[in-house]
Amino acid sequence: MKTSAKPAPLLPADIGPLDWRSLVKWLREDGVISADEAARTVARCASAHSAQHPLQRLAVVGMARESDGHVLDIETLTQWLAERSGLAYFRIDPLKVEVGKVADVMSAAYAERHKVLPVQVGVAEVVVATAEPFVRDWVPEVERQTRKSVRLVVASPMDVARYTAEFFSLARSVRNASKLGGQAGFGSFEQLVELGKSNKQLDANDQGVVQVVDWLWQYAFDQRASDIHLEPRREQGVIRFRIDGVLHPVYQMPMSVMNAMIARIKLLGRMDVVEKRRPQDGRIKTVRPGIGATRGDEVEMRLSTLPTAFGEKLVMRIFDPEATVKDLSALGFAPHDALRWEGLTKRPHGIILVTGPTGSGKTTTLYATLKRLATEEVNVSTVEDPIEMIEPAFNQTQVQPHLDLDFAQGLRALMRQDPDIIMVGEVRDLNTAEMAVQAALTGHLVFTTLHTNDAPSAIMRLMELGIPPYLINATVLGVLAQRLVRTLCPSCRIREDEATAAASRETLAELVKPWQVSGKYRPYQPVGCVDCRMTGYRGRMGLYELLTVTEAFKDKVNHEPKMETLRRQGVTDGMRPLRLAGAARVAEGLTTLDEVLACTPPVGG
Repeated sequence: MKTSAKPAPLLPADIGPLDWRSLVKWLREDGVISADEAARTVARCASAHSAQHPLQRLAVVGMARESDGHVLDIETLTQWLAERSGLAYFRIDPLKVEVGKVADVMSAAYAERHKVLPVQVGVAEVVVATAEPFVRDWVPEVERQTRKSVRLVVASPMDVARYTAEFFSLARSVRNASKLGGQAGFGSFEQLVELGKSNKQLDANDQGVVQVVDWLWQYAFDQRASDIHLEPRREQGVIRFRIDGVLHPVYQMPMSVMNAMIARIKLLGRMDVVEKRRPQDGRIKTVRPGIGATRGDEVEMRLSTLPTAFGEKLVMRIFDPEATVKDLSALGFAPHDALRWEGLTKRPHGIILVTGPTGSGKTTTLYATLKRLATEEVNVSTVEDPIEMIEPAFNQTQVQPHLDLDFAQGLRALMRQDPDIIMVGEVRDLNTAEMAVQAALTGHLVFTTLHTNDAPSAIMRLMELGIPPYLINATVLGVLAQRLVRTLCPSCRIREDEATAAASRETLAELVKPWQVSGKYRPYQPVGCVDCRMTGYRGRMGLYELLTVTEAFKDKVNHEPKMETLRRQGVTDGMRPLRLAGAARVAEGLTTLDEVLACTPPVGG
């Protein structure tokens, strides 16, 4: 992120390294801190002996800004220093730095010695971040070596130090991995893997490819990624992260390195390393680095490979262990729907359906609900394809079609296992639907999913599969349709002005008719900051549409099984459409109208 600097006092470029006493003096001159605060800071810093950068040293003191009493943290001080030096402030976003090009500008030793880091490399210009804006004697040398002009920006000394180590380490690992094989070296790597398997010791663990894989996982965890995509292309391999539902390009590397990474990850996931012609599934359990090995720090990753035109593609889905312990409000349930959902899940038997497209959060909702129900007194068993996350409180079964173990067969076997609560990954055919109905009729509470657009459509889908209305009425308790919507970044969102808010309120009112928008309306709009990577959004929340099967609804299923009739009855019984749930979140200032429109069907279906 870049911000333009304000006019600043002219200072000589060769003033030298920063000194904390000079910084305190300048802060006082600029009216940032009071005289008393300056005296207190000098007294505290004078008694401390620290090798930290002067900005870090002052940030630890916790100086209060004179204008509003705000504590001057490292970022605030860095922004002030940028303005004082007449340079732009730059917050390093690792997702937007081309690490390979950065490492070509200068060596790691040179960057560490001068405490600088290239962050952008153009055709005629190199942007270099520094926390020492008045030390510039190295600039002519870099310009001479690169034959490009150098533009200085000011960044936090902590970020410069951290990313200097990370970027150059990554670039070095990629180069080492490239030397491991090149185009012909991938075969050597496979032979090394096979040799390692036979000797029960992987020699490849000492190579650069291992470091690249370790970096990739740590980086994905730091960036809150939900999926990691390793995609082979004609010229280079591409790595992308899905963050808050949107894919972001992260890195490009030679195909030989990409192939080696995929082979190592497949090996760790107990997959066939040599087989590349057919899709494979696997899973890896790892630990967030630097935290510890307690269960709360474990991270599950589900692996999936697919042959493509230019090689094997690998997708790793990251499962947050905290997802299964979230309460309903944390998932995004409104109080109205949370109470009704709690009532459904406490019923002794019946079928509860969760619907929505792929990636709409169905698994998270089911796991969170089952986790709450899985006490020592009940037997919770699941049949999944694949098992999304290992949960000790459940008895989980993996569907294996090559062994004739599909959902219907798995559910039939579970019926003989004395279960109380059953979760079926998905109802895909009539056999599975009939077994779910049979389980509900024999006194079990069954959770399962369907791919339908909204809640009433699930009832019609069961009829299309061949389940008669009287069995639907006898077993189905309710249907929960859901979507995931991005939430506004709390650090940078701003209130809409009165004119814009009035216009958006009218638009919202038109979209939710015949419902009415009442109560407080506090719309916000996205801006973009460092915390949200300039997108304006950070995190996602659920939107829910809960249909309960009442006696009146059963009567409609028997006599008027039409979509519009079922939808109207569902609304009469308390169902709030998905778009209405989204409108409520817009009114609360949690998301935007554009986000809601992008992921929800119209109120009328």
